[in-house]
Order: sequence, then C-alpha cells, then structure tokens
Amino acid sequence: MFLTSSNIRVYLAMGITDMRKSIDGLSILVSERLELDPFSGHLFVFCNRKRNMIKILYWDRNGFCLWHKRLEKHFFKWPTSKEEIMTIEKRELTW
Repeated sequence: MFLTSSNIRVYLAMGITDMRKSIDGLSILVSERLELDPFSGHLFVFCNRKRNMIKILYWDRNGFCLWHKRLEKHFFKWPTSKEEIMTIEKRELTW
C-alpha cells in the first residue's frame, strides 16, 4: 500500500483531468501545471469530469505506480477550488 510512510503528502489536482493520460502525461502535468516533483514519492490524485473515476500517480523507489479506480454507480466528492492544487490528509483519501 502506498500510505505506509508518515511523510507522504496527498495532492489533489483541482479541476478536470483527461483520464486518457497515463504515467507520462500525468507526470508532465504534475511537473508543469502543478509545479511539483513527480519523483517525490508523494501521491498526486486526479479526477475526471463525471467524478466517477480517479487516478493516483506516485513514485515508488524505482518506478512510477498508477492506481486507477472507477465507480459504477456513485461519484467521488471532489472539492472545488480556484487553486491548481489542494493538499489533503492521508486519512481523507480512505473515505
């Protein structure tokens, strides 16, 4: 599981993300739009327009990991903000 380290931060990429993006596209988005280091080991969370799909990108020792979840009948509670990025607590990710 990716929440074992105590110093891992969770960043939500605000707005809508094109879910056709994979590791390369999302890591570029992290470095260019969010101005953060995709190799930091922190979790970067992205959501689609319908809010039924999220992707989590993170660096794990020797390579990127991409976790993808799609809800069939429900929606993720995705916050709205004018900022590009929002930080949440790890425990909030499990809700």
